[in-house]
Amino acid sequence: MGEIESVKAVSDLFSPVSGDVMEVNARLAREPELVNNDPFGDGWMLRVKISDASELDTLLNAAAYEEYIGQL
Repeated sequence: MGEIESVKAVSDLFSPVSGDVMEVNARLAREPELVNNDPFGDGWMLRVKISDASELDTLLNAAAYEEYIGQL
């Protein structure tokens, strides 16, 4: 779905669901730190119209993700 750049690297961003991009957060061009500071609020990247809602069944919620990364 795009790339994210830091001082040291550029990484590809992959969407966990398929669909059409409906909106892009243009504010991130001016304030990229929002991705880290407020990812569930003003730091959103894009809004997607999901083409297959069953793909959501394979995703982790925030609590499950926190548990998962705690095990790494």
